[in-house]
Amino acid sequence: MTTIYHNPRCSKSRQTLALLVENGIEPEVIEYLEAPPSAAELKKILTLLGIGPRGLLRKNEAKDAGLDDPNMADDALIDAMAANPVVIERPIVVHNGRAALGRPPESVLDIL
Repeated sequence: MTTIYHNPRCSKSRQTLALLVENGIEPEVIEYLEAPPSAAELKKILTLLGIGPRGLLRKNEAKDAGLDDPNMADDALIDAMAANPVVIERPIVVHNGRAALGRPPESVLDIL
């Protein structure tokens, strides 16, 4: 099973979705701004990506939301990301227990 955390307004997200389809994959599409991942889901995604929560933050949006404090605890940051999904970098693809950030879109090919 393949899942893409997708923002249809984002060109990289649209390109990544198209790349998946071109490779014969029909992913479950989660428009994460409409249906944000829970804190528990974010923790799992971060583990699969092998990064900390700051690695999944959109820098400008995080600053605008006041989430750029380097002293903020990871759990507090993850909770804030779940409550304010606009700060989450996209797209994220999860495939067979692996995950990749579609920046650039071709990076998801590594997990297929």
